[in-house]
Amino acid sequence: MYTPIHQWAEDDRPREKFLLKGKAALSDSELLAILIGSGSRNESAVQLCQRILASSENNLNTLGKMSVAQLTQFKGIGEAKAISIAAALELGRRRRAEEAIELKKITSSKAVFEIMQPIIGELPHEEFWVLYLNNSNKVIYKAQLSKGGITGTVVDLRLLFKMALEQNATAVLLIHNHPSGKLMASDADIQITKKIKQAGQTLEIQVLDHIIITENGYLSFQDTGIF
Repeated sequence: MYTPIHQWAEDDRPREKFLLKGKAALSDSELLAILIGSGSRNESAVQLCQRILASSENNLNTLGKMSVAQLTQFKGIGEAKAISIAAALELGRRRRAEEAIELKKITSSKAVFEIMQPIIGELPHEEFWVLYLNNSNKVIYKAQLSKGGITGTVVDLRLLFKMALEQNATAVLLIHNHPSGKLMASDADIQITKKIKQAGQTLEIQVLDHIIITENGYLSFQDTGIF
């Protein structure tokens, strides 16, 4: 018999179960039910999702290939719900694709240049980026910390280390570009690097280098002894 989800025991309802037991405790149909929110007059969201999955031989890869038009053939699935399902499965596909990319290991300042030059080397304005590394010196995350004008940018230390903690990074590399093409560290560059390095020591997060990048070259604080 059909029993509405709100009448189920609390730890059997998908959202409550997610909070109480964690996402791994939910079945595929329960996770999909959270996405669509509600079923139809004769089916709970979970039952509807079980039926949708059954039509795909309970295979998420097969389900991910279904179009919005195909999904809306199921009673209780309108266009909005179909798009939610398709979008979630597309995110899952993209996540798998990203996880398949081997993490790049940083072995030298040149390796940093090769990663970052295509991103910021030819920009007409300054940008400050950070590469976040694990304990094997592999890049686990990269982020633009700030974007400025032709001659400078502002760096938020709190945001820099907040991201480091969120990513479980053990080390960071600082990178910014000089649109002028000059490979010289300014007093401001040196001072902000010292501040970041001191803050990193407190949090036990190493600041390995600060690299200035231009269209055709780079300057490493570590290699040149500025650090």
